[in-house]
Amino acid sequence: MTRLIAFLVVVSAIGMAPAAIGQVNNPNVKPELTEVWSPVPPMVTPGAAIGQPPSDAVVLFNGHDLSNWESVNGGPADWTVGNGEFVVAPKAGSIQTKEKFGDVQLHVEWRVPVLPPDRKGQDRGNSGIFLDGLYEVQVLDTLENKTYVNGEAGAIYKQYAPLVNALKPAPEWQSYDIIFMAPRFYQDGTLAEPARMTVFLNGILVQNNVYLQGPTEYRGIPRYVAHGNAPLMLQAHNNEVHYRNLWLRKL
Repeated sequence: MTRLIAFLVVVSAIGMAPAAIGQVNNPNVKPELTEVWSPVPPMVTPGAAIGQPPSDAVVLFNGHDLSNWESVNGGPADWTVGNGEFVVAPKAGSIQTKEKFGDVQLHVEWRVPVLPPDRKGQDRGNSGIFLDGLYEVQVLDTLENKTYVNGEAGAIYKQYAPLVNALKPAPEWQSYDIIFMAPRFYQDGTLAEPARMTVFLNGILVQNNVYLQGPTEYRGIPRYVAHGNAPLMLQAHNNEVHYRNLWLRKL
């Protein structure tokens, strides 16, 4: 009986007509019985080039100003804008989007300058991309720079090391494509479903639908506290990091 119920659920999910139930392996069954015609998926026009925003994207940086951003401490986002990019300004603090988001497909391009050899470990182009303002994908030059592996570029900071090191040499542009599914909470604030993340670094899979243990913590074990949608945050870590071509799609 349990198997039958499970089968009926699957049949319902794909829209199979009742007449086809029990005839799945029957070579005489009409193929039309398993065709689904509605609802028709909406049209989305891809970007003109790989990495460019599609027609349904929320463009977070227009190449000219940071009008979609603000300081996490209040007031305007005081990072330096020029040449179609923006740069972490020393002692300016982290910035966040004015709009709040939940589940998203996010595209970000970033680069760090060529740095002297004595800049090592976490002091080599350090920044971070925080989904929901809480869950960090690390930004760092770790191509030829040894550090703890769950703090490399492509890591979900202090939780998951990247599957591979897919960085290009500085000062080339790097790209992240991130699928973020926000956590779900019951009405009493307990966790119903943890956050999940898939990350591509320069088109290469480095995080494969991993379940996050909680918000990013520098010290200690992460734990969930109920929250709603929150801004996307870019971390200022007193390192020069350049950003451009930031956009997302709400999922």
